[in-house]
Amino acid sequence: MKEDLELLMKMQSIDYDLGELERSKEYIPDMMDNLRKELEESERLYRETETTLSESKVAQKGLELEVGSLQENLKKLQGQMMAIKTNKEYDALVSQIDAVKESINEKETTLLETIEKIESLSSNIEDYKKKAEDIKTQNSRQLEVLKQKMDSVGTKVKDKEVERHLIATQVPKRTMSIYERVRKVRGGMVVVPVRKRACGACYKALPPHRIQELKRGDQIISCDNCGRLLIWQDGLSED
Repeated sequence: MKEDLELLMKMQSIDYDLGELERSKEYIPDMMDNLRKELEESERLYRETETTLSESKVAQKGLELEVGSLQENLKKLQGQMMAIKTNKEYDALVSQIDAVKESINEKETTLLETIEKIESLSSNIEDYKKKAEDIKTQNSRQLEVLKQKMDSVGTKVKDKEVERHLIATQVPKRTMSIYERVRKVRGGMVVVPVRKRACGACYKALPPHRIQELKRGDQIISCDNCGRLLIWQDGLSED
């Protein structure tokens, strides 16, 4: 009977591996999605910064041309001051000059802000580019590893199922039925070694007569508290 329990311990190890493989079918795709999103975000940030920088440089040139044109117009208007003959003409010309000056001030303020923006973008774009390249290298490598793991899951599951079937053929059907019933209720650990004369799972102390029965190893014994199958292992059980 102890031999059957030892086989079941091997089986529960296989069942644990099968559970991990099934869970990997869920978390590996999630990990791959996160890596792709991180890569896309880094590339998006770099592209957007590059586009904004290019647009800002075009805007700078446009503003410089507008300021230059306004300054030329201002010079012309100021040159007309000498030809003014009436107060009405003078007031009208002064009004035009003030309007041009105000427009120049507005354009120069916008130009200054644009230049500062270009300087800031220029200082950041290389960092964004390098970060995007680094993330692409790192994430592509990780994605390939995860893809290989995902592709191998099916094969590993089949191999584990073959191992499980071989063990199942060596264990009496009644014992297998008990194992499956406990596993359905408790999951994970089904066969547990006695530790310090107590159940290795729930730590419920075992009476002396139960210890003797376990040592004999001639019957299936369950923990009265948690229902798991108990096995006596010399050395470990006496600790």
